[in-house]
Amino acid sequence: MGKFQSKFHRRSDIYKARERAESTPSPQVVQYEPAHSDAINCVTSLSSDLCVSGGSDQVVVVYDWRAGKPCKAFHGHNREITKLSCFSGSTYIFSASRDKSVLQWDFAGGHSPIQTFNGHELVVNGVAVSPDGLQLCTGSRDNSMRLWDIETAKCLQKNTISRNLVTHVCWVPGGTSVVQTSEDKTIRVWDSRSWQVIHTFPAKQYIQTHCDISTNGNHLLSCSNGFTGQGCEATLWDLRQPGCKVVEYRGHLQTTACCVFLPPTLGSPSLVASVSYDSSVKIWNQNTAACLFTLSLDGSGPLLSLAPCDSSNLLCASFNTGLHHLHLSQGAAPSLREVARF
Repeated sequence: MGKFQSKFHRRSDIYKARERAESTPSPQVVQYEPAHSDAINCVTSLSSDLCVSGGSDQVVVVYDWRAGKPCKAFHGHNREITKLSCFSGSTYIFSASRDKSVLQWDFAGGHSPIQTFNGHELVVNGVAVSPDGLQLCTGSRDNSMRLWDIETAKCLQKNTISRNLVTHVCWVPGGTSVVQTSEDKTIRVWDSRSWQVIHTFPAKQYIQTHCDISTNGNHLLSCSNGFTGQGCEATLWDLRQPGCKVVEYRGHLQTTACCVFLPPTLGSPSLVASVSYDSSVKIWNQNTAACLFTLSLDGSGPLLSLAPCDSSNLLCASFNTGLHHLHLSQGAAPSLREVARF
């Protein structure tokens, strides 16, 4: 199971060597001050204008993506940042790391962490805030899922399941359920009140790398690793009928690292977006699984994370070329273009 992590890091130098010469953006793409000095592993939205990113340089950065300028950098982890979570409507940021900890930051406060969540024995790959902002869920390669009180940083619950090497966690909006993906190819749904697994989805053929929940809490997206087009898919599930697969999104040639629901636009079909190690971003019709547009970010290396900012703008984290600001034109024929890099 552990080969998934080590294989990616062994290939990192190959990506850099092959693609560094091609990493200059085309003339029409604006190049802003880089947010990080190394690969960017995760990005999420803090507000309509601000994003938060975490990288292999061990730094958490808040960036004004509209203005193209960095706002604040947080230093506190001693290993690379793996995942980020923000609580909607607040200035709080939670960062997970390979140093086995989760740190809480306040964008409106100082540069030091305001809370530290210690207890995991291996890299933390999942972090999610409860809808009421009072609890934090974390998942790790140590096979455990933990529930924390945010105010006190006290671990309220811990549950360990053999081979459950957690890759990502999501809290169902407005509910008490937490969904997690794992290297054992399984998706589990937890009840945050009992901290027990209430549903286990049928195991997929490949490692599940990421998950996302629709805003109405009805649907789940998960995506798979894979090679030469085998695996590499994203899957839409119906959470109202746990384990019920709706459609699959196939077309990436390498591991699909992230898949997200896109905010709806009046008169347009519901859309899903995905990014892959094959350096492409794909836009899909959520219901039919038709690929509506593919944008290739040549020279970027693996694309690792994707964050919708609004119905027209997305941010994409890459291994070689920093953060990419993408503009989405919705309608009968959606299209995607790169606007800036930073």
